[in-house]
Amino acid sequence: MKIKHSKYKNTGILFELLVRQITADTLSGKSSPATGIMKKYFIKSELSKEYKLYETLFKKTGLTEGKADITINTLLESSQKLNRKTLKREKYNLINEIKKYYNLDEFFKTQLPHYKVQASFYILTEIYNQEGLTNPTQIIDHKVTLLEYLTTTVVNKETVKDNIIEEFKSYDKDLRILTYRVLLEKFNGKYEGLNSNQKTVLKEFINSVDSTPALRDFYNSKIVEIKNMLSELNKKVSDKAIQIKINEVSGLLEEASKNEKINDDHLINLLQYYSLVEELQKANG
Repeated sequence: MKIKHSKYKNTGILFELLVRQITADTLSGKSSPATGIMKKYFIKSELSKEYKLYETLFKKTGLTEGKADITINTLLESSQKLNRKTLKREKYNLINEIKKYYNLDEFFKTQLPHYKVQASFYILTEIYNQEGLTNPTQIIDHKVTLLEYLTTTVVNKETVKDNIIEEFKSYDKDLRILTYRVLLEKFNGKYEGLNSNQKTVLKEFINSVDSTPALRDFYNSKIVEIKNMLSELNKKVSDKAIQIKINEVSGLLEEASKNEKINDDHLINLLQYYSLVEELQKANG
């Protein structure tokens, strides 16, 4: 699931817009309702705690890439300690309070210099505080944005990707979730709707991510199974040209050797072969 940014829920943006509103009201020579709103919602509240994370982020610039990465991870871990239910209620009440005194379209129209950075941090906090699957590409893109801001250098996406994978290695469940998403990226367009055999293969690859011998045995068993399926299907095909092609494909199917390491290419091969079997089954009733 891809997380979308919401400026109405972004604590960093809400705080900065209120500060700017106070300034604008003061320069206009009138009392500012934004002052009372700030005191009500950003003192001793979950909102104030979350804003501290944004504030810390914007104070930490000119860092090395290593320190920047530690900073981001620490802030994201801290966000997981906040009371999400209370935070959601406070944001809802805050928006209603702002709506009483200001036109929301006008209030949010102000362009902020670091909008992209604030949006990236918001999306990452949402990702790290949700359950279920997410898109690793989204994590990488937004971490790169934050790292470039904190280090003021161009960051290599592949390095960030590797770091994210390493980060998830200490959490079995999360590692499998990440692996699942990364693998899906490789054939999402081509295999949008996986059949039951493909799902079985994918599930086994995820569950056996740290067990190469077991994965190799599973792979070899599936190669044998696909060969048998192709052999049975070939008997039902009347077109000689297709029979020849099926035999050629069957000849390409080889079991992995004892010392061979099973990787993503083996996974994609199985998925492709099962897709072929499915097409042949449909074509032959």
